[in-house]
Order: sequence, then C-alpha cells, then structure tokens
Amino acid sequence: MNKKLLISSVVVVFFAFAKAYSQQTLNSVLQKNEAVQNMLENNYDILINRNRLEVADNNQSILNSGYLPSVTGTAGANYSNTDSRTEFGTTADSTGAILPPRRPVVLNDQIARRYNASIGVDYLLFDGLGRFYNYKILKEQYDLTDLEVRQVIESTTLQLMSVYYEVARLTENLSVFEQTLQNTKKRETRAQYQFEYGQVNKLEVLNAQVDINTDSITVLNARQNLENAKRDLNLVMNREINATAFTVDTLVVLKPELEIISYLNEVEDNVRLMISRSNVQIREWDINTTKALLLPRVGLSGNYGWNRSEDPQSPFFPSRTGTSDALNLGATLTWNIFDGGRSITGLENSKITAENERLRLEQTEKQVMRDIANARGDYENALAIYRLQTQNVETNRNNFSRSEEQYRLGQITSIVLRQAQINLVNAQTTQNLAKYNAKLAELQLLQLAGELMNQEL
Repeated sequence: MNKKLLISSVVVVFFAFAKAYSQQTLNSVLQKNEAVQNMLENNYDILINRNRLEVADNNQSILNSGYLPSVTGTAGANYSNTDSRTEFGTTADSTGAILPPRRPVVLNDQIARRYNASIGVDYLLFDGLGRFYNYKILKEQYDLTDLEVRQVIESTTLQLMSVYYEVARLTENLSVFEQTLQNTKKRETRAQYQFEYGQVNKLEVLNAQVDINTDSITVLNARQNLENAKRDLNLVMNREINATAFTVDTLVVLKPELEIISYLNEVEDNVRLMISRSNVQIREWDINTTKALLLPRVGLSGNYGWNRSEDPQSPFFPSRTGTSDALNLGATLTWNIFDGGRSITGLENSKITAENERLRLEQTEKQVMRDIANARGDYENALAIYRLQTQNVETNRNNFSRSEEQYRLGQITSIVLRQAQINLVNAQTTQNLAKYNAKLAELQLLQLAGELMNQEL
C-alpha cells in the first residue's frame, strides 16, 4: 500500500513539474540581447561574410606576400636489367695473316642504376617595391572585408530589431483587441440582462453580438499576424521557424534626444565612409604596384645536386660506380625596358581608377550627410508624433470611461459607446505604431553615426 502511494506521489510530482516547465517554456521571454546574440551566431548572411573575412585573413598572411623564397626539390632513380651478346669478326696480325675470331662475349642480367637528387632555392631580392605595396593592399583588403562584415551585421541588426519590434507591436495590439473583446462581451451580457427585465429592446443585444463577432475576427487576425511575425523573427535568427511559443519584451526605452543628437557631431565611424576611404587607399597603393613594372628585378638562385651511377661491366670495360655533387649560385637582373607600352597604359589606368574612387568618396560623404539629415528629421518627427499619440490615448481613454458610465445610466446608445470604444482602440494601436517607429528611427540614426553596435538596444 505504501509502495503504491509512493508511486502515485512520484507521478503527481512529475506531471506537475512537466506542466510547470511547459508553461514556463510557453511564456519564455526572448530578450533583445538574446535575439541579437542568436543573430550574431546563426544568421546566414553574417556567417557567410565571416567566412569571407577568414579568406581575407589568409590572403594577408606572410605566406601569400611573395617575401618568402621558393624552394624546389627533385629526386629520381632509374633501373635497367640488360642481356647482351657480343660477337667479334676476324682480324689480321702484323704479317697480314688472318686470325680466328674471338669467342662471343655473353653478358646476362647486367644491372645498371642511376640516382639523382637536387634542391633549388629562388628568391626575388628586388621587384621595384611592387611586392611591398601588394602586401599593404592585402592588409587593407582584410580591413575592408572586416568593414563589410560590420556593415552586414549593422544592417542585419536593424532588420532584426525591426522584426522584433513588429512582434512587440502586434503583441500589444493583440492585448488591446482581446481587452476590447472582453468589454464587448460584458456589454452583451449586460444588454441580455436588461432585455430580460424589459429595460432595453432586442436591438441592443443584437448590436452587442455583432460587435462581438467583429472583435473576435479582429483578434483572430491579430493572432495570425503575430504568429507570422514570430516566424520572420526566427528566420533572421536562424532558429526553428515554427518555434513561436515565446513572447518578446514590449518595454521600449527611448534615449534622451540630446544624447542621440550628440553622436551626429562626429560621423567618422560611419561604416559606408570607412569602406569608401579604404577603397581609395587600395587604389592609391595599386598605382605603386603598377609603377614597379617599370623598374628592374633582381633575383638570387642556388642549387645543390647529387648524382650516383652504377654501371655493369661491358665487353670492353669493367663495371664502374660514379658519384658527383655540385653547388651552383647565381644572380639575375631583369629589366623589361619596353614592353610595347602596356605597363605605361596600366599605370595611367590605375591613376584614373584611383581618381574615380576619390570621387566616389566625395559622393558617399554627401549621401551620408543627406541620409543623416533625413534620418534626424524622421527621428524628431517620430518623437513628436509619439508624444501626441500618447496624449490622444489618454483623451480617448477618458472619453470611453465617461461613455461607459453614460451608457449604464441610459444617457447614450450602444452605437455611441461603440464609437468611443473604436476610437480608443485606434488611438492605442496608433500609439503602439508611433512608439516603435520612434525607436527604429533612433536606431537608424545610431547606425548612421556608427554607434549602433556600441549601444544597448
């Protein structure tokens, strides 16, 4: 009996724990910093560009610079097995008498071996400093790729926060719609009681029921939109698409306006400007690498070789073995005095390309200043709209409360009450939109100032 009681207790505790854990999972809140961390670790665009950064890091290595010598080693071996038969003709002695021919010489399984090995070193001592500037270009290309990764991270962060705040907005809207539905249901219950006691006609009940259906449809649509937005958020974070059993933080903290504006005084950290400046630097160094083609090249070389041969005997010579080694050193001077004008043409084209990059930098500077001015205007306008919408919500909330009281006293109809209710819902949802628009405008300004990833989102 005690054993059954113990098992029953364990089962009860297990199901209680499972229910509590399920409820906790269902109500888990995805914080903004957690969402950003998931994005940084899992987003496909960020992962792809980080791989590009690794390639650029490999390219800037000393192993890819051309500063190290090239070393070549060769080795070989030959083997031969020969059978031979040598026959001799007749000869004459000093008196002219014909001598009988020598007996044929037969040599079988005559093995010959050859071995050789060598190692050579070539080093480019001077190439007109082309290698030096090419190495600087590789270093700058790594920095450029790093900036491009940062640009992707900033753009993806803005995309993430836009979707995150959309989930938050739809969550708050759903709460407003659900509260509206509850108020309408209470009105329908009250109208039903009043109708049973003969205080109102059936029309009041029917109006309330129609409004319940309308509000129910609104709630269903809001829930579906919220589920879709959560899937969009999961896609940016590269999580399970249908893992929508979570909520987000709907608290929005707007930074002081003066603090945001202070970041705009210096926009040197704007990633677009930094990328454009990096491209200008690369093109200027490219001019120097092209000039190197007009200068002589000096190279050094060295080679050490070893050979061994093992030859079998022959009809005329005995077997022999030979070994030799040799060390060779050399220097070369190469100067392509005139290559038909290709190097000169390449130099002129490099100068034009560098000038184009400088023009693009000037264009980018003006575009960034334009974008900052527009974003600042949008930010200040969004703040003003949010403040006005906050006041509008309070006005409509007071109006709805008074309308409810007047409806209870029979001083207004349900149609007038319904209009006050709709006005309050519209004001609340518009305020939600204005709040998140103001926050996104703030984040866009921070991105243009190069401060997005340095701030708490």
